[in-house]
Amino acid sequence: MTSKSNKKANLPRLSDRTKDFAKDWQRLQHSGRCNMKHLKDVMMLLIANDAPLPPEYLDHPLSGQLAHCRECHIGGDFLLMYRIERDTVIFVRAGTHADLFE
Repeated sequence: MTSKSNKKANLPRLSDRTKDFAKDWQRLQHSGRCNMKHLKDVMMLLIANDAPLPPEYLDHPLSGQLAHCRECHIGGDFLLMYRIERDTVIFVRAGTHADLFE
């Protein structure tokens, strides 16, 4: 007799955003220069699973005052800055290097 194994799927993470991210979102949506669908897809990857992002996103921790954050490359110079606290992913900023670091 075969026993059923417990194959429970992990629950997705909760998500939140900063005020800066909300402003970035509006700015990027109106500018039309960034692929918002690709940004949403990466955000869903971060929310939906605990696994690291695929290597093409160049996901890495930041340093200095932003050491609590991570950054991934959505495409070209389009970045998503986020942090993970317990079971919540918090979207911090989105934009180009110039938008975020200058």
